[in-house]
Amino acid sequence: QVQLVESGGGLVQAGGSLRLSCAASGRTFSDYHMGWFRQAPGKARELIASITWSDGSTYYADFVKGRFTISRDNAKNTMYLQMNKLKPEDTANYYCAAAATTDWARGAWGQGTQVTVSS
Repeated sequence: QVQLVESGGGLVQAGGSLRLSCAASGRTFSDYHMGWFRQAPGKARELIASITWSDGSTYYADFVKGRFTISRDNAKNTMYLQMNKLKPEDTANYYCAAAATTDWARGAWGQGTQVTVSS
């Protein structure tokens, strides 16, 4: 069974940086898609970025391009999200997900980590 554990959230001032980690276990992920999502109060969960574990190809939502970077460490089975130039509107609960396809609803999810950006 796939297990995902996020860490690295916290409180940061606007313009600052945070790095989120997602430790994955329970299977090999070489054929999986991994993604970072976020959900702010009263808003729908949205995909921020994703990475294909096998070849490292990435996708970014327009609102994070140039500010966030997704990466993975195969040896540690860990995915990262480096977030720079944070804005107050980036405040949300951040989740990682793993799925065999991009049908994320069928995948595994972590418990989330809160990111709060103060102005």
